[in-house]
Amino acid sequence: MATHAAHTPRRRIEFDRHLPVDHRLNTVYRIGAGLIGAFLVAFGVLGLLNHIGFFSTGGATAAGLNTNGALSVLSICIGAILLIGMVIGGNVASTLNMVLGVLFLLNGFLFLGLLDTAHNFLAFKIQNVLFSFVVGLLLMTFGMYGRVGSTLPHDNPYWRARHPDAVERERPADGG
Repeated sequence: MATHAAHTPRRRIEFDRHLPVDHRLNTVYRIGAGLIGAFLVAFGVLGLLNHIGFFSTGGATAAGLNTNGALSVLSICIGAILLIGMVIGGNVASTLNMVLGVLFLLNGFLFLGLLDTAHNFLAFKIQNVLFSFVVGLLLMTFGMYGRVGSTLPHDNPYWRARHPDAVERERPADGG
């Protein structure tokens, strides 16, 4: 079995070739990145306008979430990255949404464990943890939309990239 694996050429899927700029999936990725990015930037700006200490854990809120200067700056940075992903679109936005979604989920678990401890340097409260979970799931959903699943249609660019042999077999039936 090891011999077969050694002789099997590994194909690296390059999705950028397979997703045209005007593909409908691009709109989903851009909307997801843009909406969440804009909210995070607004949240960060509101937090900074309150002149909260950088690592203050005093309970200042913005948009119903606990915040401090560090969380505000971090929110602006992550929001800006999402907005840049929205502008670029395509696979960049999709991958960015998925990666940041996972990071938001991990952040939620991390700060769930740090609630009510001296190590809670971003001043998280339970509503921040829940927000982190929701945003993580939303970003992952936006990023994976039309990209993963067992029932992707055969004209989906991600299905076609993963099944080049099947695409070649279907080509004569399509007439070229």
